[in-house]
Amino acid sequence: MTNASATTALIIGGGIAGPVTAAALARVGVAPIVHEAYAGPADQLGAFLTVAPNGLAALRAVGMLDRVRAAASFDTTRTEFVNGDGRRLGLLGDESRLPPELRSVTITRAALQRAVTDAAIEQGVDFEYAKRLRSYTDEGNQVTATFTDGTSATGDVLLGADGIQSAVRRTLSPDAPRPTYTGLLGIGGYVPAVDIPPTPHETVRMVFGARAFFGYQRAPDGRTFWFANLGHSERSREEIAAQGDETWRDHALELFDGDLPELTRIMEAADPGQFRPRGTYDLLSLPRWHRGRVGLLGDAAHAVSPSSGQGASLAFEDAVELARQVRVHGGAPAALAAYERVRRDRVERIAAEGRRRGARKAGSAHPIALAIRDASMRLAFAMIRRFGSQRWITDYRTDLADTHDDAEASSSIPGSRP
Repeated sequence: MTNASATTALIIGGGIAGPVTAAALARVGVAPIVHEAYAGPADQLGAFLTVAPNGLAALRAVGMLDRVRAAASFDTTRTEFVNGDGRRLGLLGDESRLPPELRSVTITRAALQRAVTDAAIEQGVDFEYAKRLRSYTDEGNQVTATFTDGTSATGDVLLGADGIQSAVRRTLSPDAPRPTYTGLLGIGGYVPAVDIPPTPHETVRMVFGARAFFGYQRAPDGRTFWFANLGHSERSREEIAAQGDETWRDHALELFDGDLPELTRIMEAADPGQFRPRGTYDLLSLPRWHRGRVGLLGDAAHAVSPSSGQGASLAFEDAVELARQVRVHGGAPAALAAYERVRRDRVERIAAEGRRRGARKAGSAHPIALAIRDASMRLAFAMIRRFGSQRWITDYRTDLADTHDDAEASSSIPGSRP
C-alpha cells in the first residue's frame, strides 16, 4: 500500500457529495476540511431523490449507510411505468436478490444532507461555513483557496464538490462546456393523505402522459411524494418567479388534463410553491476533471439528468473511488488522474442514458406518435426485464480496498465499460 502524500484536502461544497468525500478521504489518512458557501447545512434546498443500490454500497464503504437508511422516507425497489390512461408499459427493478440494506430508498434531500453531514462530523471531519470560493491558486506543491469573506486556506489537494454550477470548474477549465438544458422543467414535493389508490408496495409509478411526465409514490405515513417534468423552453429563475406560482400550477393542471385522475387530485392538494419549476440540466462530458492538485467530482464533473436516477449515487461512487486512488497512488496528481480514468466511461454512459430517458417525457400532440411511443417502450421494458440490461448501473461496486490497480478495477467492476 502506498501512503497518501496529500495530507490535507480542501473540499469545496458541503452538500451531499462533499461530506461523503471527506469521510472517504479521512479513512485513507487524509485530513479533509469541507468549505461550504451557505452559513450552515442548507436543509431547505431540494425536494427528494432516490439512492440506488450502487450509491448505498458506496455509503456502506464510508460508514454512512445505517444513518442514511434511518433518515430515508421509504424503500423504492420497483418502478412501474404506465401511460396517461393507466395502461402498464413495464415494471422494472425487482431488488429481492439484493441484501435488504442495499435496496433503493427515497429520501428528502434535506434529510440526506443532514445524515451525511452528521456522519462525517462523527468521523472527525471539520466543516467551515459561509466560505464561498472566489478563486484558487495551484502552486505545484500545494493549493490555496481564497474565499469571498477575505480569508484563505491552503492544502495539498483541492476538490470541487460544488455542484453543477461549480466555481472550482470555472477556474480549472474556463473553456469547458456549460451545462445543457434538457428541455424539461421540474416541479413537485409531497402532499398530505389524498384520496387516490395506493401505489403498489415499495413501487414508484411513472406516468408517461399525453403532454408531460409524472411520478408518484405513497409513503407509509400516508403522504404522497410526487414530481412532474414539463416540456418547456428554457427560463431563468427570475423569469420563472415572475410568472407566479399559481400560473405554473394552472399550466401543470392543464398539461395533465385527460390523464389519470389521481394526478390531478395530487396536484390539487399541493402547496402552490411546489409548482415553481426548476430547469433540469446535464453535463455529458468535460475535457478534464483534474489539473495538477485540483479535481472535480459529483455534479461538478458530470451532472446527469434526474431521469437517470443516479445523480447522488454517482457522486458517492466518486468519493469512494477517489479515496481509493489516493490510497493506491499517494500523490495527488497521480491519484486524480487514476480516478478520472476509472470513472469517466461509466458516468458519461449513464449521463447519455439519462438524456435519452428524458427525451421521452415531453409527450406529443399527435395520437399516432403516442401510440408508437407506448409500443416501443413496452418492448424496451420487456427486453430490460428479461435480460437485466440495466444492472450494469445498479450492480456497480467500489470500495476502499487497494489490492488492485486502477486498470484492474475498471475491468473487474460491472458496468465500468460501455
